[in-house]
Amino acid sequence: MKKVVLGFSGGLDTSYCVKYLSEEKGYEVHSVIVNTGGFTAEELQEIEKRAYSLGVKSHKTVDAVRSYYDKVIRYLIFGNVLKNNTYPLSVSAERMSQALAIAEYVKEVGADAVAHGSTGAGNDQVRFDMIFHIMIPGVEIITPIRDLKLSREEEISYLKSKGVQMNFDKAMYSINKGIWGTSVGGKETLASHGMLPEEAWPTQLTQQQPEQVTLSFEKGELLGVNDKKFTHPTEAIIYLQGIAGAFAIGRDIHVGDTIIGIKGRVGFEAAAPMVILKAHHALEKHVLTKWQLSWKDQLAQFYGNWMHEGQILDPVMRDIEAFLQHSQQQVSGKVFVTLMPYRFQVTGIESAYDLMSSKFGKYGEMNSGWSGEDVRGFSKIFGNQTMIWHQVNDEAR
Repeated sequence: MKKVVLGFSGGLDTSYCVKYLSEEKGYEVHSVIVNTGGFTAEELQEIEKRAYSLGVKSHKTVDAVRSYYDKVIRYLIFGNVLKNNTYPLSVSAERMSQALAIAEYVKEVGADAVAHGSTGAGNDQVRFDMIFHIMIPGVEIITPIRDLKLSREEEISYLKSKGVQMNFDKAMYSINKGIWGTSVGGKETLASHGMLPEEAWPTQLTQQQPEQVTLSFEKGELLGVNDKKFTHPTEAIIYLQGIAGAFAIGRDIHVGDTIIGIKGRVGFEAAAPMVILKAHHALEKHVLTKWQLSWKDQLAQFYGNWMHEGQILDPVMRDIEAFLQHSQQQVSGKVFVTLMPYRFQVTGIESAYDLMSSKFGKYGEMNSGWSGEDVRGFSKIFGNQTMIWHQVNDEAR
């Protein structure tokens, strides 16, 4: 009997896939779920039970939270990546970790095929397919929902005919949660105008009084929040999320271009990611030079876009990661942030590498490293080439 590895979430689409692949196509189905921070232990146990109740031969849970950070999130932080200056790649980045883990599991079980529940409408189908083509070439990719062009109603009817009992009521809002943020889709995001209502957001406002937090970075990585130290940045992210999430910080609507060429809107909440990115950027502005910051911005924008489009395995990504990693050697220190309902404010930094040192002068006030005559001469020479250009062209007219 042929084996197929199915990326399984326990929802309608992947539940359909189990039944279809096993009973209609005769595959031995091995389901796998890759946790990137979106599931509790209890939820993962329930998903495993559902998989076996549907008839899978085996089910595996992969804990990819730390590897997701090590291979992806750390570089999004180093690059201060916000797609379209808005979105911290909450879902698109985690799909890379999930696809890579599924591909490794295909090799582990020696499967003949790999399957996922993507439809033909979104980005994920491209992300998963592309990773599989690269990582497990020759392994057949099966996508029943996409290939059969199934409607939700058709899936439900099929599962009911097989005696499957589950909650078929579609939630008003689709939610995808991970350690680097939660996406929220609903009727309001299907049009170009409309904001998600308060009740649609998974994390509600529960903290009204402003609170200051101190974030401690070591070579660009968050390893301390207030007086707590952590052995791995994922622990710090989770801890900060527990504090900042109560302020309903990091809510927004992202408008983006999909890989297949259409535009789309999606809501997201990302309290800890947004605070970390802005705090990290504030620290960098103090400790990096003008041209370090300039080139980082350019490379990071490309890196984020290419990651969003599923191209994590392109070797140029390793080259950019090497640059980003090296740029973080002096990005160490504390950043002070005030959290308030629905917003936050970075109030300052403290670092041994702070280039805003009073030993060399105070902006707009005085200096101790040069004289006024030095600046007079510098200003003339600095504009020398442009001055020559204007004089030559004025005379040539």
